[in-house]
Amino acid sequence: MDNDQITRRMLVLSGLALLTSGCSTTWQGMGVPVPSLFGDSSGIDPRYRRRHVRYEGYEAPGTIVVNTYERYLYAIEDGGWATRYGIGVGEEGLTMKGKAVVGRKAEWPSWTPTAAMIKRKPHLAQYAGGVSGGPHNPLGASALYLYRGGQDTMFRVHGTNEPWTIGHAVSNGCIRMTNDDIVDLYSRTPVGTQVLII
Repeated sequence: MDNDQITRRMLVLSGLALLTSGCSTTWQGMGVPVPSLFGDSSGIDPRYRRRHVRYEGYEAPGTIVVNTYERYLYAIEDGGWATRYGIGVGEEGLTMKGKAVVGRKAEWPSWTPTAAMIKRKPHLAQYAGGVSGGPHNPLGASALYLYRGGQDTMFRVHGTNEPWTIGHAVSNGCIRMTNDDIVDLYSRTPVGTQVLII
């Protein structure tokens, strides 16, 4: 999909969200109100809202760093800066660690629970045939698929239809973001982006 199509869709969604929710967030560091595309940030602890912050790490600009302990994802930028997003993480023992690469991306992705997920949470068996993409889908508005050695790890950075879980360890291992935040990250993240999960 080209950037013109993404921009038109975002504008339509933004207009719909503003009409139905009246919500907005503040882009930290700029003090400018930014319309919420999905109205999903109002119930989130303010410390997990998107911010432009100083970054002291050694990762190259363009890298994504996921700090599961702090519950933040950093999109590293030039000059010692990063955009920091609040995240929800996997329950204890379920989060991937180490290096990965964004192997593919999808807007409004479909979702099928893995056999391991169904074993841990038998109620997920009702979705074994898959869930089509859309607002009802657990992966939310967009997803970044994490790969190692050319293989899908089955771990994702994705949106959520449960924004109140941001800042908590509740997922089956994937990294959750608000739909507003995953759309922002998706737009700035090409396939091949390096990801470090600590």
